[in-house]
Amino acid sequence: MKKKLILAATLVFIACAFTSCTKTCKTCKQVTYINGTYDHEDPLQEYCGLALAAVEATKDLTNGNSTIKWECN
Repeated sequence: MKKKLILAATLVFIACAFTSCTKTCKTCKQVTYINGTYDHEDPLQEYCGLALAAVEATKDLTNGNSTIKWECN
């Protein structure tokens, strides 16, 4: 019985270790441009997984002469 518990715990540990290694994260910020010239930016934040996919899929927002873009590293 102990061997089964140790084996199960080992498999869970290995599964957790592999999924944490494949986690994709980037730091992103919103940058504002006015007439195509840099104006200001928001602080960097880390996004991972689905949140990162949502940020990267967001299109630029243009209102009049100002444009807000997401930039990720």
